[in-house]
Amino acid sequence: MFTIDIDRFMVEIDEGAFKNVGPATKAATAKLFGVESAEAREFGDKRVKLAFEDGEGNAVEVALFPDEARQIREGLAELEAGSPVFDDE
Repeated sequence: MFTIDIDRFMVEIDEGAFKNVGPATKAATAKLFGVESAEAREFGDKRVKLAFEDGEGNAVEVALFPDEARQIREGLAELEAGSPVFDDE
């Protein structure tokens, strides 16, 4: 399941083309649940891309600089060490 919440979002559709309407002060939050595949790979010369996809073909990709990717790795290691989420039972 993929959800998206977009604040202050308005577009104009004119002859099949989407055009931004209003100020550029928009924000969005996207969430992907039921992830069936996840991978990390190089992205360009200086980034790491995390890619996630659910069983319905919805996908989210996030490009991180190496320091940000390391923070994710460290956070996962801490979570694995102290959380029952990672118990194999």
